[in-house]
Amino acid sequence: MARLLNRLTQGQFVVTVEIDPPRGPDAAKTLEKVRGFADRVDAVNVADCPMANVRMSPITLAHLIQRDAGVEAIFHLTCRDRNTIGLQAELLGAAGLGVRNILALRGDEPTRGDHPSATGVFEIGSSRLIKLASTLNAGSTIGGSGLDCGTDFTIGCVANPNAEDLEAEVDRLEAKIAAGAHFAQTQPVFDLRILEHWLMKVAGRVRIPILYGVMPLRNYEFAVHLNNDVPGITVPEWAVERMRVRGPQAGMEMVREFISSASAASEISGIHIFPMNNAARILKVVDIIDELGVRCQRKAKPIRIETRD
Repeated sequence: MARLLNRLTQGQFVVTVEIDPPRGPDAAKTLEKVRGFADRVDAVNVADCPMANVRMSPITLAHLIQRDAGVEAIFHLTCRDRNTIGLQAELLGAAGLGVRNILALRGDEPTRGDHPSATGVFEIGSSRLIKLASTLNAGSTIGGSGLDCGTDFTIGCVANPNAEDLEAEVDRLEAKIAAGAHFAQTQPVFDLRILEHWLMKVAGRVRIPILYGVMPLRNYEFAVHLNNDVPGITVPEWAVERMRVRGPQAGMEMVREFISSASAASEISGIHIFPMNNAARILKVVDIIDELGVRCQRKAKPIRIETRD
């Protein structure tokens, strides 16, 4: 069992952080950055060509992070660039390298990235991708062919408490769980009222650990950019205005306020940090978590997660 899954099932408060792979073949600077916070987080998410921009393979970087930085990695796998054959080959390759944590996503449209004329595959959606990984765990391909041995993936999925239609979003999350998801990570949440409404919606329906996203806003212009240009992220108007009035310090203030209030809820299994590739912000958020004593003062509810073992 992967350390990440073990901590989740034991109800320990988990902290993960998301990074983007480099734009070239040299991962040295990225690895140096990860080493700076590796001993303070439970796992590092590695994005899969985020915003449809070409980057190093997330599986390669995840392997290097585990080997050279000594912390578990969660590689993102999208439905955008590969058909079911390619997706299964990628997963088997990751298993062969010892990378056992995945986050299954649909992926951004190619028109958003640096190859806007590229054709998106999208042969399957994220729920089917989760089922595919779960089937590999059970020892066969999605087409029914047996494997020499099964894989051992801890399978993550994405949820969005900011969605306009929360009922439909929870339905999608339930479908991902039924397909085999072991845990979820959310898009960044800035408003505690949104979190409270979400928690009421998932109560009694969702029984996997959920890590809630936090993103330190760096300035007013960035907050406006997120609202206008980044799908799935919603910054409330009051937060945008606070950034305009208070400046950059307001971003970290809001993170502290959110974690301080949210961590009191036993339904919160952990925090997922979106630092926008800034190592200093990662350390500041982890400092806040440790100053608040979140990891040592309480545990989330232990959760039984069905795995191949």
